[in-house]
Amino acid sequence: MFDRSSRPRQLPFALPATLLIAFATLAACSGEQPGAGKKAGPSAAEVVTAEATMQPLGVEIEAVGTARANESVEVTSKASNTVTAIRFEEGDRVRKGAILVEFDSAEVRASLAEAEAALAESQNQFKRSRDLFTSKALSESQLDLIESTLKGNQARVDVAKARLADTIIRASFDGTVGFRRVSVGSLVSPGSVITTLDDASLIKLDFTVAETYIHALEKNLPVIAASAGLPGREFRGKVTHLDSRVDSVTRSIAVRAELPNPKGELRPGMFMTVRLQGEVAPALLVPEGAIVPEQGHTYVFVVENGAAQRREVKLGKRRPGEVEIVDGLKEHERVVAEGTQNLRDGGAVNEQRPEALAKDATPSS
Repeated sequence: MFDRSSRPRQLPFALPATLLIAFATLAACSGEQPGAGKKAGPSAAEVVTAEATMQPLGVEIEAVGTARANESVEVTSKASNTVTAIRFEEGDRVRKGAILVEFDSAEVRASLAEAEAALAESQNQFKRSRDLFTSKALSESQLDLIESTLKGNQARVDVAKARLADTIIRASFDGTVGFRRVSVGSLVSPGSVITTLDDASLIKLDFTVAETYIHALEKNLPVIAASAGLPGREFRGKVTHLDSRVDSVTRSIAVRAELPNPKGELRPGMFMTVRLQGEVAPALLVPEGAIVPEQGHTYVFVVENGAAQRREVKLGKRRPGEVEIVDGLKEHERVVAEGTQNLRDGGAVNEQRPEALAKDATPSS
């Protein structure tokens, strides 16, 4: 009978040979002995830093506005009349006092001749009456009545001359006339537009600025304007007027600047962009990417001894890509400009400077 006790004793389970080989391989690759544990520390964050520097900075304001002529009128008639002559060509440059349009004046001239005849008769009668008054042949009341008649006839002559002057429309200032809207023989009513007259040798540019910039606005502040219709051109001028009120709805103030326009390139009604710069003063600037807003506060990470220290700062003016630091930072301190999203207060950093990155990016010859 077979004796079970004579068999060699086996383990309850056995590891496969392939698994034992894998464990041995991993241990060899790790280079560590079993049980010799090593405490792991946090790695330094890769960041790009920049130096806080003092630079000249002024308040920069951008706005959009509408160009207007220095002087602009719609040429109209005071009374109903018929056009007998048009003395201008569309687009002409005319001088002040130049005749633009003539109306029928026959009736007005007849009225003037009648009034002048009555005036001449009144003048002769007044002269005779003064002689009679001197000789006591005419009373003072009778002389006063004759004198009032003389003055009335003189007024009628003045009215007739004014009506005659209204039959000729002249340019009220030097400028350029627009399209004519009447023809010879047209019956024109009072207020009907005959043409336009614009003096665009100087352009008035009207625009609005937010009330937060009122402290930087003043007369004679330089402006630079541009128009999409004239690409690559800049027109320089200065602020001449500030409105006396701030709009209670838009919280903005109306501003007017004047731009010289000797070549007539700018036209009234053009849409233009405007840039203004206030008084320039030294300011401590850092890259815009260094600012970390959090719960109504603003912070920067200052690099000191290989670690990033979070510091609250107060911001001032801005310009594209840079921000002024009013309080909380000193000149020449280095702040994290790129990589702030991976930082914590006191965390280790591996600092890289923009100038070093630019040098590395330059291809070798």
